[in-house]
Amino acid sequence: MDTGLFTANNVWMMLCTALVFFMHTGFAFLEIGLTRQKNTINILFKNIFIITGGLLLYYAFGFNLMYPGFEDGDAGFLKFAGFGIGAPEGGMTPDYADGGYTWWTDFLFQGMFAATAATIVSGAVAERIKIGAFMLFTIVYVGLVYPIVGAWKWGGGFLDSWGFYDFAGSTLVHSVGGWAALVAIALLGARYGKFGEDGKPKAIPGHSIPMATAGVLILWLGWFGFNGGSVLSADPALTSLVLVTTSLAAAAGGFGAFFLSTLLYKNLDLTMFLNGILGGLVGITAGADLMSPNEAVVIGFIAGLIIVGGVALIDRLKLDDPVGAVTVHLICGIWGTLAVGIFGDKAGAGQFLTQLYGVLIIGAFCVISAGIILGALKAIMGLRVSKEEEVEGLDIHEHGMDAYPDFMNE
Repeated sequence: MDTGLFTANNVWMMLCTALVFFMHTGFAFLEIGLTRQKNTINILFKNIFIITGGLLLYYAFGFNLMYPGFEDGDAGFLKFAGFGIGAPEGGMTPDYADGGYTWWTDFLFQGMFAATAATIVSGAVAERIKIGAFMLFTIVYVGLVYPIVGAWKWGGGFLDSWGFYDFAGSTLVHSVGGWAALVAIALLGARYGKFGEDGKPKAIPGHSIPMATAGVLILWLGWFGFNGGSVLSADPALTSLVLVTTSLAAAAGGFGAFFLSTLLYKNLDLTMFLNGILGGLVGITAGADLMSPNEAVVIGFIAGLIIVGGVALIDRLKLDDPVGAVTVHLICGIWGTLAVGIFGDKAGAGQFLTQLYGVLIIGAFCVISAGIILGALKAIMGLRVSKEEEVEGLDIHEHGMDAYPDFMNE
């Protein structure tokens, strides 16, 4: 391979790594914008812990658990290549990864993905989970569950051998986080004041919708790296197609949610519009490289409709998800994964069933794993803060500081 092409591929992958890293800023802005001021420090602390802890865990053992080097005859379920990371022979040359990137770029790009699953959970459990319990959950879930599931497809495991397809992680990243979020909010219970005595949900407004909006726009930008980098090279044709399908699905998702929410509730709900954009992005992620622009618009628009229905369903189930994480990442993640068997280059009944089997297997594994981890934490140390701490805010009680101190009164 030409040295210049190898360098261009690697530079593109490093740029995409930076964009995925920047998504953590978007997640943080979105979460604090959609929640109350008194919990801002707590949410920011969790997000910083996720990216730092997640990267160290991925370095220590996650990368080698996710890419263990399954051999012929392996069950393709679980294998470990050892602790730590070290570049193999040829890891810095075009002989590695077909000249798409170097070993170190490979580790860092995948490491940026690893923490996203826990970030999804962070938003769902906001304003009521103990910080210690959340950190311990993150260590186990990001350190073990995420890489094991990733190995089944991206590491060449049994789902890959079956033909299961997930280009950039509608299931392997978003649904993995979404399943854990669902289990967590079921075990935690709703925030005080979320449901009235009649059982009807009450809105708990976030304290900064402008910040939430900025967060969504940052996430959309970061998705160019999330999906664009999943091409695993700077291939001009495929990279540009992926960026087009990603953007169109996002736009269509926002429009779908805006359309249906306006039709049903007779108001122009910006938060629904924003989550529709994210739903479209999650929905296209599994098949962004397989779809035509027209198909991307359809997938995104349906994801936007799903957002409206999913939020209503979560409320009806008496579950409390402050940022809509379960609907965006789990339900739209499932939709995007199944859409690979309905639209695009791999569409067909056989592929649809394979996608369905993958969703069910991963879902079962994640629900059981999250249930065991969270159940153990609940029994040992408790998951939820006291009513007093929740009412007064986690910032003061768990961090001893205020995100917006009033300096004028000091």
